[in-house]
Amino acid sequence: MNNITPKLGDTIAVWFSCGAASAIAAAETVRLYGDICTVRILNNPVAEEDADNQRFLKDVEKWLGVKIESVINESFPDASAVSVWDKKSYMAGNAGAPCTVELKKRARQKWESKNHVDWHVLGFTSEEKHRHVNFKKTERENLLGVLVDQEITKGECFNRLFEAGVKIPAIYERGYPNANCIGCVKASSPTYWNHVRKQDPNVFATRAEQSRRIGARLVRVKGERIFLDELDSEAKGKPMKDMDFECGIFCEENYDRPRSNTPAPILPQGELYG
Repeated sequence: MNNITPKLGDTIAVWFSCGAASAIAAAETVRLYGDICTVRILNNPVAEEDADNQRFLKDVEKWLGVKIESVINESFPDASAVSVWDKKSYMAGNAGAPCTVELKKRARQKWESKNHVDWHVLGFTSEEKHRHVNFKKTERENLLGVLVDQEITKGECFNRLFEAGVKIPAIYERGYPNANCIGCVKASSPTYWNHVRKQDPNVFATRAEQSRRIGARLVRVKGERIFLDELDSEAKGKPMKDMDFECGIFCEENYDRPRSNTPAPILPQGELYG
């Protein structure tokens, strides 16, 4: 791009995921560019996210004094990942996760077809500089490194919310590594799924039934993919703090290729979800 920074009159789209990092990314974008640019904060709601995420969204709106817009794929007006999985008869595998594609990517594409955007902002923290760089290379050259460029860490994002008096989403307090949907099908770690079983048994039961019905082996134990209803309740994998399976609006570009519900060991972003 010719411009290396936003200029007067530009429009910046901040994609807010109801996570701590995206909240601070939104705050920093407003602080840095709010006086010269139109800053639009956008959210792709997903029915399977923790209900408290919407409380957090409203709190962030009040804190920043900016309305957060909802962006939904009209083909799935209920914004439900469960509906997507049933309609596609597919949950996750080599080609990625259709819920991300339909509820985030397709929704974003439709929104972009009707709205001009000069710059995008995502909640990549300084620890995720490699992801920021990869996105600029493969997805959006006009991605602003609002957190990365200032070396703002994920921990600092939590601290800033605390200092601002904004209560973090309850899902973090229940031990989940991010504010994604509860029972995220991108995860394959037995540690994660047994955490879901303990914290949200109804969600675990629902995922187990649907994945068995569809034929999706969502969990990996000792290198072998198994069904959730086959998972030993004491099985463990990576510690929760080491997991990295964000649900991003610009991922899953390979979803439309032929796919199987029985994933091979290598997933779309390598071994991030193990």
